[in-house]
Amino acid sequence: MTDLSEAHLEAFLEMMSAERGAAVNTLQSYERDLRDARSFLRSSGTRLNAATADDLRRYLSHLAGEGFKASSQARRLSALRQFYKFLYAEGLRGDDPTGILDAPKKARTLPKTLSIDDVTRLIGEAEAQAAADGEDAFAKLRMHALIELLYATGMRVSELVSLPASVLAQNGRFLVIRGKGNKERLVPLSQAAIRAMRTYGDALRKRAVEVESPWLFPSSGKSGHLPRQVFARDLKSLAARAGIRVAAISPHVLRHAFASHLLANGADLRAVQELLGHSDISTTQIYTHVLEERLHELVQNHHPLAKQAKKQD
Repeated sequence: MTDLSEAHLEAFLEMMSAERGAAVNTLQSYERDLRDARSFLRSSGTRLNAATADDLRRYLSHLAGEGFKASSQARRLSALRQFYKFLYAEGLRGDDPTGILDAPKKARTLPKTLSIDDVTRLIGEAEAQAAADGEDAFAKLRMHALIELLYATGMRVSELVSLPASVLAQNGRFLVIRGKGNKERLVPLSQAAIRAMRTYGDALRKRAVEVESPWLFPSSGKSGHLPRQVFARDLKSLAARAGIRVAAISPHVLRHAFASHLLANGADLRAVQELLGHSDISTTQIYTHVLEERLHELVQNHHPLAKQAKKQD
């Protein structure tokens, strides 16, 4: 039987170019991936345009065995999906063999975080600068309040910089945060965060005599509040002065530190989910490595057999 795989592959690439306007790099990537699959299938006497789901599973297993990352396998599978959908739509095949194939699972990267010691040094530096008189006194008070609030609540940086000035009127130990989807959540404040916010609030009120703003962290920019990029830049500068590696710090890293430190000290995953404002528990489960470490430590320190083994050592 004549192998029409080459003709079908060329027709597919032509369609991607003419009808979908695929870029040259995209077309080259599709062609390279599909020719690689065709070469593998031909070695076992299978035509690319006639391959079954089992044939394609063997190809993906081959890629895994060759050490290809899950992301590279997923890209190859994506090219195959597009190719077989084209064949099906054109009536060149009666089925799509990729329809029942699962994409290779990508390993979830662990979030960057900071140690408790690093966070303590960072906050200590911000506090010391805020307490010192001198140039940019207001900016230093603002940075101290930002750091304390972020680590105390685990807010997203967008939620933090857009806090309304009305939060200063809340005298309780809780803060109402408006997050994604306009959903509100209640987060507790540490005593240190309350003190830093009050001190900053007093300085803000003095400045408000000149310029009144609805934002807790006002700015002359388009949004009216402190831009995320400015806070991120100032945070790196603070980290450098605190002796912390600049590449390791960002507002989001402090959010991760908040969650990791809570879990490491016994907090419930569901509670952390609520505090972070995650709508799905699966998003919070990136921190399960912290729970696993804690569980291991608990077993090693409290299980009778583990204690016995330590005594024998």
